[in-house]
Amino acid sequence: MDPLLGQCELELGAGLTSEQVQQAIAGVSALVPLLTVRIDQALLDQANQLKVIANVAVGYDNIDVTAATAHGVWVTNTPGVLTEATADFTWAMILALIRRVIEGHRMMLAGAYHGWEHTMLLGVDLAGKLLGIVGLGQIGRAVARRAAGFGMQVVFYDPSAGEEEVDLGLIHARPVSLNELLGSADIVSLHTPLGPSTHHLIDASSLALMKPEAYLINTSRGPVVDEAALVEHLRRRRIAGAALDVYEQEPRIAPGLDQLDNVLLQPHLGSATRETRLRMARTAAENVLAVLQGRRPPNAVNDLPG
Repeated sequence: MDPLLGQCELELGAGLTSEQVQQAIAGVSALVPLLTVRIDQALLDQANQLKVIANVAVGYDNIDVTAATAHGVWVTNTPGVLTEATADFTWAMILALIRRVIEGHRMMLAGAYHGWEHTMLLGVDLAGKLLGIVGLGQIGRAVARRAAGFGMQVVFYDPSAGEEEVDLGLIHARPVSLNELLGSADIVSLHTPLGPSTHHLIDASSLALMKPEAYLINTSRGPVVDEAALVEHLRRRRIAGAALDVYEQEPRIAPGLDQLDNVLLQPHLGSATRETRLRMARTAAENVLAVLQGRRPPNAVNDLPG
């Protein structure tokens, strides 16, 4: 057991009902929820002693931050510690999708492989292709850096990153408009936070801009993509394929998505390594302890007066 975690009672609940969260939140000073637990105004009204909500995730769209601030409650997240693991997993999905790894695995299990064939399960090359990154934060940059090893070029769309080319070491990322990125990229990888401006950022009109041979990858948040529109575009082969680790109505997926052979579906595994999940829990514990000791938490996403 990590010594720091032993000092902090962590409630890492998944799939809790509103009633269960309400019971957990009443009379406690600190709450450590997973991103599947929603903390809204009604719940905060019951939290008369709550001082901090330490979310075990980078994103915090599951928490009403405005309401928490009004109640004098710190909200924190766990940035940085899951960057590399999520970037690795993004590339695992890209490679599995475009090289048809899952299809090959299923073929072997079904006993359907009867010998090498010249045109069997053909994928596509990465070298020389264009990777489009939507959201050039820490994870987006880590994904972009890895593109150098595959001989790819990178463009990005991120209004907060400015309009200058970004030097990522072995590779440079060029800023473009979202429409230009969607229309030119061979692989579109989403790494933007969820908010009012990014809800259904990738909708039917956005998907219509993508090339028929392009692939969409989402390891950000499910509602960034209009899944019903995505199902239709995949079914009609208007884009080549998609790999999703997050969903609009998680854990449910859109009707028809599981019936397609050009989609790769994963159960939100982006940060799922032993080392990363331990670092996430430790970071949440550090945030809690800081607040309980009267200090500003190191990963605060809101500001409280005083």
